[in-house]
Amino acid sequence: MLQISAIIEQFPYFGLFLLLILGGLGFPFPEDTTLMLCGFLIAGKVVEAVPALLVVYGGLLLTDVGLFFVGKKYGRKIVTHKRFQKVISPERLAALEEKFRKYGVLVILVGRHLVGLRAQLFLSAGVMRMSFPRFLAADGVSSVVTMAIMVGAGYLGGNSLQILKKDISRIEHLAIFVAVVLIALFFLYRSFRSRRNPHR
Repeated sequence: MLQISAIIEQFPYFGLFLLLILGGLGFPFPEDTTLMLCGFLIAGKVVEAVPALLVVYGGLLLTDVGLFFVGKKYGRKIVTHKRFQKVISPERLAALEEKFRKYGVLVILVGRHLVGLRAQLFLSAGVMRMSFPRFLAADGVSSVVTMAIMVGAGYLGGNSLQILKKDISRIEHLAIFVAVVLIALFFLYRSFRSRRNPHR
């Protein structure tokens, strides 16, 4: 984890891309968290918006396409594969196949936004031998929506933090100013009293 943090700090664009790839491979780096981190970094001016968005968009598509082709390669045997049998069960695969038959690419357009279902969706699309251009088009559109929501949330959070920091700085400066004024008034008051009562 420390090494990943160091990579993000030194190479933020590559770090974001790496987090998305590792998350797609099953490592504990949730996609939504990485996208929110991207928004946070944009708000903090650590990365530029356009290249950062292109990087994470590419990372999203690459991981999704990778899962699609894994499903296409193994077919229904995917549910018995030691690496993927924990990701998708025979019952879940059957249920998703039924959804795909009924609704087609709408399953990807809608289901992509449900955490925990994404990998299962992409594997199932590959198992069902969905047309790759159709899959890529649906996933490409859906990914833009996911990015808009999650990166936007991270950006707003990061921007709010920057504003809060500025406000705290202003409050600190105001507090110092008020303290100086009060101290000055106190000494003026004491000086005034001592002049009015020179024998006290």
